[in-house]
Amino acid sequence: MKNSWKLATLLCGAVLLTACGSDDNGDTAETGDTGNDTETTADSGEVDLVINSFTDELQYPIDVFEERHGVNIDLQIIPTENYVDTLRPALESGSGAPDLFTAEIIYLLDWAEQDYWADLGEFGVEDWSDDYPEYAWELGRSQDGEMKALTWQVTPGGIFYRRSIAEEVFGTDDPDAMAEQFSTMDGLMDAGEQLKQAGYRLFPDEGSVSPFTMGNNPQPWVDEDENLVMTDERMSYFDYAKELRDNEYTALAPAWSPAWFASFNEPITYNAGWDEMEEDSDGMTEVFGVSLPSWGLPHVLKTDATETAGDWAVTSGPSSYFGGGTWIGIYEGSENKDLAFEFIQMLVHDEEFLEEWVQETGDVLSYQPVMDTISEGYEDEFLGGQNHYDYFLAEAENIDASNVTRYDQRLEQMFGAAVGSYVDGSYSRDEALESFYAEVQNAYPQITVPE
Repeated sequence: MKNSWKLATLLCGAVLLTACGSDDNGDTAETGDTGNDTETTADSGEVDLVINSFTDELQYPIDVFEERHGVNIDLQIIPTENYVDTLRPALESGSGAPDLFTAEIIYLLDWAEQDYWADLGEFGVEDWSDDYPEYAWELGRSQDGEMKALTWQVTPGGIFYRRSIAEEVFGTDDPDAMAEQFSTMDGLMDAGEQLKQAGYRLFPDEGSVSPFTMGNNPQPWVDEDENLVMTDERMSYFDYAKELRDNEYTALAPAWSPAWFASFNEPITYNAGWDEMEEDSDGMTEVFGVSLPSWGLPHVLKTDATETAGDWAVTSGPSSYFGGGTWIGIYEGSENKDLAFEFIQMLVHDEEFLEEWVQETGDVLSYQPVMDTISEGYEDEFLGGQNHYDYFLAEAENIDASNVTRYDQRLEQMFGAAVGSYVDGSYSRDEALESFYAEVQNAYPQITVPE
């Protein structure tokens, strides 16, 4: 992802970090008898379940499940970039197919329409639906109503910002007050000007505004008739990104670059690009905030903003959004469906396990009863005592799953690149848009682009 304009892609599909789990300490949970009568094979080396995934995030729950049930699970990790091409042939042929496998949002909707996953409705999961945010629950459902995959997490986003800078520039560090300031795109731009006058930059790069350019009444990228939908709000990304660049409201630190990470801790070189950071460089600037989904707190900020821990807060921007997520289902041809479902049940619907796991990972889980318990009176030291669980769970309720399409990840990437070429001056706005439409038609001939 060596391009600042790909942050829009990451926020939509979250290829790199959506499912990056924290380091596993190898501990197992102490639990009582579950009543399962599966024959113990842990000491024999026999494999009872095979799970395919693109991350080792499932290792902790696998350790717990093996301890509880006396079974062996083989977690086969396939690199993200090879995951689809490696797994799809096995799912279609049945040769070498796993019992369970995960999917990212980028291909979740496509796979849910195939015959890859069994219908989890056969196991009675529909009785659980009230315990989950609607968007997270419904995205695993096929168009004919079958529940193909479930997720253990929700990934709504927000603007993480430095409290000390907010207090200096805006006279308050209160998340509710900052949400009011950021409630419109114009308000966000006004904040950028105030920060600039005080010697700060609003965001590391222009990509941080892309999640908010869909408006408060977002539309899907592609409608039911396979037409590309270019709303005025979506087109506004051109204008707001250009305003950010021309007015120097960002530090020009591309997402995932050394400067981007360094901006969370200290002043950085303005327009450092992808160069390694240099100490005592001229043209230093300090960044106020960054847009990230919920997983950005445990897997980005808490690991990379150690020098500013306690000086952060999270609040809403002009509109709600989510970034990424991981779903899991049972392979239709599995001969171990009952045991596979027991694993899913523990992963998404077991209060005892999930209360342990949320402490292990810091993720915002999808199972509402556990999150209600954990969030009650919760204060996060890294966020200056803020209860971010309450914030993210409320944001999750604002997300409409019906606006998500199987094209989103790729279209976000293409559109972000087009906007970048306009902001960089490589293309005029019309030329950038024409290039975007041509790329869409080349990748998806079935989609009709505007004339």
